[in-house]
Amino acid sequence: MNKSFSTPSSKLKGKNATEIDVNQPWELDNQAWWDWYVTLAEKDTKTINDTKSVRDFKSNKILSLYELKNELNTTYKLNLKQKKFFQENGFIKIKNMFTENAIFTLNRELSRIIIKGFSKRQMKDSRFLSLDMTWLNNELIKQFVLSPRIAKLISELLGVLSVRLYHDNILIKRPGCGRTPWHHDTHHFPLATQDVVTAWIPAHAIPESMGPLTFAKPIDAYKLVENIEFNKFNNSYDKNIIKIFKDKKIQTESGSFDIGEISFHHNLCFHSAGSNNTSNDRIVLANTYYADGAKVVKNPTMVSGDWKKFIPNTMPGEVAASQLNPVCWPIKGFK
Repeated sequence: MNKSFSTPSSKLKGKNATEIDVNQPWELDNQAWWDWYVTLAEKDTKTINDTKSVRDFKSNKILSLYELKNELNTTYKLNLKQKKFFQENGFIKIKNMFTENAIFTLNRELSRIIIKGFSKRQMKDSRFLSLDMTWLNNELIKQFVLSPRIAKLISELLGVLSVRLYHDNILIKRPGCGRTPWHHDTHHFPLATQDVVTAWIPAHAIPESMGPLTFAKPIDAYKLVENIEFNKFNNSYDKNIIKIFKDKKIQTESGSFDIGEISFHHNLCFHSAGSNNTSNDRIVLANTYYADGAKVVKNPTMVSGDWKKFIPNTMPGEVAASQLNPVCWPIKGFK
């Protein structure tokens, strides 16, 4: 059971500026990190009507573990157009990556994990909830996280021979939760490589009213905002990015996710997500992978979160290859 109730902002108020400098390591847990991070977003200006029925599945079949493995072990063939789009924009959304039965099976399991993992008080008090490293103790989630279908595709998007797991993360944006601030993941994952991709797997359909991901394009958009100073106290960083993207006429791509549709985004791709204006939780399994051989950066910061939990027994500057970072591709027996 996750025991974190207090928000990090209350713990930070009693400290001086030196103690809470952004370059200092994060000292709280990952849930506290998310509680802090979502406070840095500007309010959503879009008003979208509430959608009551957003998780309607036509099929309610729960797959056996054997059936699920067969699907998740079937590799996906990328075409040249998809690879080029990703190289230019740093993200791609792919429909029908998983069958409706596989997503329904994932949905039921994640719902069970969430009920078990959070108290009624946490569900009531928090607007954004997070659970990580679930794959270590749950065979079904492990199949999704270590899936050759995902890992091979990521290796091809990055153009690398081998990829490792950084971590899995169950992300629950509760009804009424506001925006996720504009950001890219370079500083969140303390890895000395630009070959990092997150697979964002919704556990149900996500209409625009529920806050799907929004991507800025092209990938080089990050260069326009790389000199903006990050502020750990308020939403000024997010507001400045919004202004610059608007002034520079940066294109953004936002839209609903169908059941079975997932996205892949590069660590340099700036992205955000809207408010959840529905009466249902927005539930996503997000898994992050990186090129085998990457090292931990020499100076992880508070933005890197609880990284030692994800890469244990590894010092800054060392190769990130702990027992919790298995090679997900290539796998023996697959072509």
